[in-house]
Amino acid sequence: MKADIVVIGGGASGLAAAMAAKETAPGASVLIAEKLPRTGKKLIATGNGKCNLSNNSLGKRNFHGSIDAMSIISRTPDWHELFDEKLGVACVTGSEGREGGVYPRSNSSTTVLNALRLRLSSLGVIEQCECEITEIKSSNGGFTLVYYGGEIVCRKVIIAAGGYAAPSFGTDGGMLRIIKNMGIKSEKICPAVAPLRVSPDRLKGLKGVRIKGEIAAFSDGRELRREKGEIQFNENNVSGICVFNLAYLFQQYEGRLTLRADLAPDMTTDELGAYFHRLRSDRCGFTAEELLSGFFVKNLAVWLIRNVLGKSPSEPIDSINDKDIEHLCRAVKSLELEVTGCSPWQNAQSTMGGISANQVTDSLESVKYGGMYFCGEILDVAGDCGGYNLQWAWSSGIWAGKNAALSLKGGNNGKGR
Repeated sequence: MKADIVVIGGGASGLAAAMAAKETAPGASVLIAEKLPRTGKKLIATGNGKCNLSNNSLGKRNFHGSIDAMSIISRTPDWHELFDEKLGVACVTGSEGREGGVYPRSNSSTTVLNALRLRLSSLGVIEQCECEITEIKSSNGGFTLVYYGGEIVCRKVIIAAGGYAAPSFGTDGGMLRIIKNMGIKSEKICPAVAPLRVSPDRLKGLKGVRIKGEIAAFSDGRELRREKGEIQFNENNVSGICVFNLAYLFQQYEGRLTLRADLAPDMTTDELGAYFHRLRSDRCGFTAEELLSGFFVKNLAVWLIRNVLGKSPSEPIDSINDKDIEHLCRAVKSLELEVTGCSPWQNAQSTMGGISANQVTDSLESVKYGGMYFCGEILDVAGDCGGYNLQWAWSSGIWAGKNAALSLKGGNNGKGR
C-alpha cells in the first residue's frame, strides 16, 4: 500500500490528526493504520461511556510533562468550534457533577465517534484496521511501515498510538518501544490519572470507605499539590478524582511521596476538638467507637480508634482522654499515607512520560526523523481527570495533522494557526 500520510493509531488523537491532515491537503491520500478490528475503541470507554471530551477551564496547572500543552491547545480549535460547529455534536457542560466538564448532549461517547467517522468518510480518509505496525523504516525521504502481512510506503507518518494505559483498548506501549529502538528518547514512564498504592497493612479495615475531603501530596515535607473531592479507600490503594490528579507526581517523586488527607476540611482542628469533647460527655457509658459514630461511617470510625488511638472500639468512651482527642483531631485533619506505588496500567486512564519535548519541534515533528510527527498520549503530556487528556488528544492530533500536511507542499510547518 502507498499513501501520502499514514496515521498510526485510530484513537482520539489519530482520528483528529487524519481529519486535520486531509482538510489541510485535500488532494493528499491519508490512511489510518489501526491494529484493532475497529477505530475508536478507547474513545468509546472514556468518561464511563459518556465521553468527557473537554473542559471549560483549561490552564497550565492541568497539564504535566516536558511539553507545553497549552501552547498547542491555544493554537487549535476549542471544543465548541470543533464539535458543535464542525462535527455537529451538540455539547453540554457540567454533566456528572464535574465543574467545567464538557460532554455530548446525548451523554454517549458513540455520538462523538460516529461524528468523527462521518467526517473522515466524507473527506475520503482510508481506515486500514487489524494493521499493527511492527517496524518503521526511514528511507528515500519517506517511510516504510511494516505490518503483519505487508508494508505501507508513505511520505509522512503521524504516530498516534498512545502510551501504556488501558492496554485492553490496544494501548500497550508497543509503539513507544519501537520508537525507543529508533533512538528517540522518552521520559520515565508511569501510570497517571490512576489510584495510588499504599501498604495494605495501613488500609486494613477501610475497604469500601468513601469520604469527601481534601488530599495533598508531599515530598520531604514540601507540599506539591492539593485537591478536593471524594477519597475512596480500597484494599491496597486510595482513589477518587482528587487522588487521580496527584498520580502524575509519582514519576518524579517515587519513593519520596506521601499523601495527607483532611477528612473534615470544613472544620478547624479546634472545632473538631470541641465537637469530640461534647460527644464524649454526652455519650458517657457507651463504647469508644461511639465517639465518632455520628461523624464517620462505622468502618472509618473503628479504624481511627484502633489505628490512631491504639484502643479497642469496645473500650469505654471514658478511656479516651483529652490528649487522645487532640491526637485524633490531628489525624482527622492530616491523615498520613505513604505512597508505595501506582496502580497497574489496566487501572490507569493516562500515561505520564513519553516522548520528550527536546525530541520534537514546535510542530510536533521528530527532530531526528523529518516527516515523522507525534500526537496524543505518546508524547510527554498527562492531563488531569475531567476532559483534559481528551482535549490534548484533539489539539495535538489536529496540530500534528495540519503540520504534516503543510510539509507535503512546503507550507509554514506549524508557524501560525
